[in-house]
Amino acid sequence: MNTPKRYLITAALPYANGLKHIGHLAGAYLPADIYVRYLKAQKRDVVFVCGSDEHGTAIPIQATKEGTTAQAIIDKYHPIIEQNFKDLGIAFDIYHRTSDALHHETASAFFKDLEAKGDLETKTSLQYYDAAANSFLADRYIKGTCPNCGHHEAYGDQCEKCGKSLSPEELINPVSTLSGNVPIKKETTHWYLPLNKHEDFLREWILKEHANDWRPAVVGQCKSWIDGGLQPRAVTRDLDWGVKVPVAGGDGKVLYVWFDAPIGYISATKQWAKDNGKDWTPYWNDAETKLVHFIGKDNIVFHCIIFPIMLKLHGHILPESVPANEFMNLEGDKMSTSKGWSIEMDDYINKWIKKENGGTGLADSLRFYLTSIAPESKDSEFTWKGFQESVNGELVSIFANYVNRTWVLMHKLCKGKVPPIHPDLLDEEDNAILQSVKDSKAKITELLEQYKFRDALFEVINLARIGNQYMQKKEPWIVAKNLATDPTAQAKIDNCMHACLQLCANLAILVNPFLPFTARKMCYLMKVVDKMLDWENAGNFNLLKVGYSLRPPELLFRKIEDEEIEAELSQLQTNLKAKKITMDTITTTDASTAPEANDNAFKPEIVFDDFGKIDLRVGTIIDAKKVEKADKLLQLEVELGLEKRTILSGIAMHFEPSDIIGKQVVVVANLAPRKMRGVESKGMILMAEDAHGKLYFVQPSEAIAAGSKIS
Repeated sequence: MNTPKRYLITAALPYANGLKHIGHLAGAYLPADIYVRYLKAQKRDVVFVCGSDEHGTAIPIQATKEGTTAQAIIDKYHPIIEQNFKDLGIAFDIYHRTSDALHHETASAFFKDLEAKGDLETKTSLQYYDAAANSFLADRYIKGTCPNCGHHEAYGDQCEKCGKSLSPEELINPVSTLSGNVPIKKETTHWYLPLNKHEDFLREWILKEHANDWRPAVVGQCKSWIDGGLQPRAVTRDLDWGVKVPVAGGDGKVLYVWFDAPIGYISATKQWAKDNGKDWTPYWNDAETKLVHFIGKDNIVFHCIIFPIMLKLHGHILPESVPANEFMNLEGDKMSTSKGWSIEMDDYINKWIKKENGGTGLADSLRFYLTSIAPESKDSEFTWKGFQESVNGELVSIFANYVNRTWVLMHKLCKGKVPPIHPDLLDEEDNAILQSVKDSKAKITELLEQYKFRDALFEVINLARIGNQYMQKKEPWIVAKNLATDPTAQAKIDNCMHACLQLCANLAILVNPFLPFTARKMCYLMKVVDKMLDWENAGNFNLLKVGYSLRPPELLFRKIEDEEIEAELSQLQTNLKAKKITMDTITTTDASTAPEANDNAFKPEIVFDDFGKIDLRVGTIIDAKKVEKADKLLQLEVELGLEKRTILSGIAMHFEPSDIIGKQVVVVANLAPRKMRGVESKGMILMAEDAHGKLYFVQPSEAIAAGSKIS
């Protein structure tokens, strides 16, 4: 494919309803920033847009929690999120917001165009309504029991315990979160985007044109949606927060947030163009523009199916690629701000970056680790110990160590100046190091073009590793001991140190997309301007002029200490407990106003044959231990009479392993095996949970032989 004339890069608009965690950073914003920095180093015409998503029910819900207004919520969190991105080196060309008048104007015009052309259709249907609150209920304003896992606090769009996507109609015993009353059904009319009319277009565009160049998970998810049959999707809602529906019949209605939010990319581009005296239209209307959406996998359907249909109908270009990432978990569990199991960007910045001078190295330390474990093809996991090992190992011991050794030896053996080359003494190893730089540049370039950022970063570190190996073979500090007896000694030292310095200059260029603060600090040490970081300069061994004085050595990074990691792990547990106490309080408070039937709702009725499929046995726990890197799991060895079973149980927060050895328990013995944390679990222990979340073993009233059947 020919090089595009221009690029428009977008990163998913984050909800301005609270702080964002490092899982968000790793999913969309860091990979987008790496790609944009690479493109700009290539001197390509690039615009990188993002902004706060300030509509949807998440905002007024958060306002209710904080006892304030929706406007106050977005005005509070928008600037914090924007500054967090800056502190971590995410360099948007514009960070806009969907509450801005220009966005409302753009989204309204977009809707009116589709409505006027007949691309939307209206439909009247029955939807949940809270008579006491005199309000139709958005999905997030409805709670009930999850039909999948039985969780009593599932929302109308998703169960946050098991993760299953839901509709309000699927909830068991639904209630309104506004009043606690059981909602009624009431007629309402809305506009819909008939996705079903565009299935042929999507099959051709995604499943044929992009089947081989998009990530398999993206194509696979799209195929599943299309093969399942697309349905018309509502583009309006009965709410008072959002972009007002701008046509007759739209009173009391706003544009649905999924329709409104991606249009934010367009309004952000318009604002950027206005601020910089540019024309925004080529970036959205010219076929020579390459549009790339960076998102998490939970946004695939919106960016690969719904928004492309909208763009096509409105006459805009379609995305060339949508490199969606999988999820990043934390210490054995899914990141969740609501549960206290996350690392907010703001918290990391305040504790790691702002507390010490030169803390930008710690910004790049986080960028380095997140990129090295990027969930590009499958879910990955952040662990604080992994962070420490990665930074202290590859970043400090390989990359930073090589740069520091080069600077120390250059000042010690070459009087702090770039030494000359002595061609007659160059050998195969000297020539090989130059070839290594050229080869690395080619590999890194190819990988970045393919959105393989994790592999590209590995190649950068590997080049530093090659530099270390070269220096170790040359041993200039040993050669220096022969200066009095070997007339070629200084020339050999010069050749070695010249190559090492030029390699450092190349490393600054190649690492710049990933670790921008580090690249600029290296430029400072070399006393060169940032212009040297242009990609075309990589592979050049004449970047630092002979005789040029360089600054004294400074450490690029510091090691992460054990006590810092222990403090973070302890803080995680503290946050988790604090959130649990808060949620228990909220649940108790809600229970006093919600209908009694919803407090401990029974699951749907089953027949005897359903129960007869379950094989319940009495088991005796003969051994128990914690599962490594999984705070909630215990690995149990259970005696079942005829055999012993390994069963993983999420009870580590409630019981010490030594306290439960010898206990008799009830085991679901015919549950299909499931592998967790690399261990196969064969069965499930039955537990009882009280209103406060405390767990109890279900046990026989007196000792009985292990393996006894329960019927």
